[in-house]
Amino acid sequence: MRYHLPLRRIRMKRSLASTALALVLGFSALPLAAKTTPATSWDYLQPDRDQVIASLNVVELLKRHHYNKPPLNDERSIKIYDNYLKLLDPSRSYFMASDIAEFNQWRNQFDDLLKSGNLEPGFAIYRRHLTRLQERLDFALAELAKGVDKIDFSVDEDLQVDREKAPWAKDRAELDDLWRKRVKDEVLRLKIAGKETKDIQELLTKRYKNQLKRLKQTRGEDVFQAYINAFATTYDPHTTYLSPDNAENFDINMSLSLEGIGAVLQSDNEHVKVVRLVPAGPAEKSKQIAPADKIVGVAQGNDEMVDVIGWRLDEVVKLIRGPKGSTVRLEVIPASNPPTDQTSKVVTITREAVKLEEQAAKKKVLHLKQDGRDYKLGVIELPAFYLDFKAFRAGDPNYKSTTRDVKQLIDELRAEKVDGLVIDLRNNGGGSLQEATELTSLFIEQGPTVLVRNADGRVDVLADENKGIYYNGPLAVLVNRLSASASEIFAGAMQDYHRALILGGQTFGKGTVQTIQPLNHGELKLTLAKFYRVSGQSTQHQGVLPDIAYPDVMHTKDIGESALPAAMPWDSIRPAIKPELDPIKPFLTQLQSKHDQRTAQDPDFLFTRASIDLSKQLMAETTVSLNEAKRRAQQADIEAKQLKLENDRRVAKGEKPLAELAKEDEDALPVEDKGKPEDDAYLSESGHILIDYLSLNPSLAIH
Repeated sequence: MRYHLPLRRIRMKRSLASTALALVLGFSALPLAAKTTPATSWDYLQPDRDQVIASLNVVELLKRHHYNKPPLNDERSIKIYDNYLKLLDPSRSYFMASDIAEFNQWRNQFDDLLKSGNLEPGFAIYRRHLTRLQERLDFALAELAKGVDKIDFSVDEDLQVDREKAPWAKDRAELDDLWRKRVKDEVLRLKIAGKETKDIQELLTKRYKNQLKRLKQTRGEDVFQAYINAFATTYDPHTTYLSPDNAENFDINMSLSLEGIGAVLQSDNEHVKVVRLVPAGPAEKSKQIAPADKIVGVAQGNDEMVDVIGWRLDEVVKLIRGPKGSTVRLEVIPASNPPTDQTSKVVTITREAVKLEEQAAKKKVLHLKQDGRDYKLGVIELPAFYLDFKAFRAGDPNYKSTTRDVKQLIDELRAEKVDGLVIDLRNNGGGSLQEATELTSLFIEQGPTVLVRNADGRVDVLADENKGIYYNGPLAVLVNRLSASASEIFAGAMQDYHRALILGGQTFGKGTVQTIQPLNHGELKLTLAKFYRVSGQSTQHQGVLPDIAYPDVMHTKDIGESALPAAMPWDSIRPAIKPELDPIKPFLTQLQSKHDQRTAQDPDFLFTRASIDLSKQLMAETTVSLNEAKRRAQQADIEAKQLKLENDRRVAKGEKPLAELAKEDEDALPVEDKGKPEDDAYLSESGHILIDYLSLNPSLAIH
């Protein structure tokens, strides 16, 4: 969701820019010692005048308009330095300790360098990075040239896979040993995945040669964007610089929703990771892609699959985009795979634009039996907060919007005499802020719906001005980790007004507002405001915490605002409404107890909890064995545990057990079954909790 606030462009005085440029041209940075004579000279990568002026503009914009306005000082300089090293070498597999010792001369100087427009140290570090990267790729190719069939997998040795805090290699020999093991690990992963030796040799050789080829196409713009982003993202993860090329395609790059696949992607070391799926988009409709999956290959139609490991995000996006109606094949490593399992699957998707009507609210009727009585509950599934702006502005009385559609669905459910209502916001990534406010107005008498605090401390209050409640019956709101932005505003308002039970998982936690600021060269996406609930609590970082939590297969470590580095913290401001007696709180202990008793033996809840526990055990492993027999035994043990979990669930539900667990088996995610609403374990349990509440508090019944 984008909430646009006015931001005038900073026009730097010509004299300031010219003076800064003169200072840069006259500045003599301490040179980095030439350790080796690389096969490729990177000296052509130098900052130009436009980039210098753009960097000065970024410094000034952040100083004047960023929400936090933190100082650009030595403390910030250290953050920039550490961020830059992490950006260039997240697994500490390229730079050596001697490189870091040389770079340390600038550790406390990046604040002064940026203020003066001196970009040379940033470029110098990047040039050294390219040199080391080329050396590593050459080494990997030399290892492969010895022959994949010559690698001895009977040796007992391990590879450290979590190297975020590993010490820098003390010399070239230590790096060579690390990369020998890395190549061996890649070969072993592919071998266990079932690929033939000849194919492994060909695939990895081609991968490294392609990476080397792309490396030699590096432009000064690539260096500038990386360096300025290392600076900008120390303020918060959503404040980023967009190069002229990326700025032109910003919306498509971010969501791939225009003639794409409808998936939000981000870089994850050498991979491209799926962050979330656009509701009703091609990827979501395929049911074969999930958040945290890694895309390792892209093919156009029936063309040859292009290996994209090690590619930049924008390059992968360009491959995935294409004409409406054309097909793209994606090779994907599912997030559900254990860390040692690189088995991939190929998903074929037809590119198309997401249609508004496909994101429209839908209704279901949930039939449940509880305490000897039959209940009917209305369910409104809301994939997004949408509004047909064009029709709305044109004065079309029949314009389509979330609130208008929900009102109609409520009327239809009333006619069916439902006992209560569940609003399903799972996987709803947001949308129109106006619609979040309008939808809230259907369920409250009148009052504020969301607060927006600007960088200058001014708080704007968005409110429901219309008196009266459209639906005053029993209400529950179902959320999960992918419920974000407008979803969090609505769910937070329902919780703060004590209007609904909030059930499910902790929401995404994005509570900041960005705007796009054009520069002389590219654009700056800038965080300049923050959302707050009417209770004064921020939705940032923490999101909305449910009244009753369900086990969530999505890890907060991998998905959500708190998973992003330098995410702005949760905080609170003065509330917009006076605290009132919470009618739900007195019953929460009983509701939780009934929920625990009901789900203690529920096959789907048991399966999900056990799957989470197994996943945590696997993710805690920081090394992998390079001994083939041990690795295969570990893999077989993991698969046996996963198969047992699935078959325990199936037997408990009276279903036929599986002989083996297929990677594409959709039953691996039972809680979001798209068949009958009663088969969706989380939706069904939400209905039972709402019935419990209705039984404990009969005054809620619909009259």
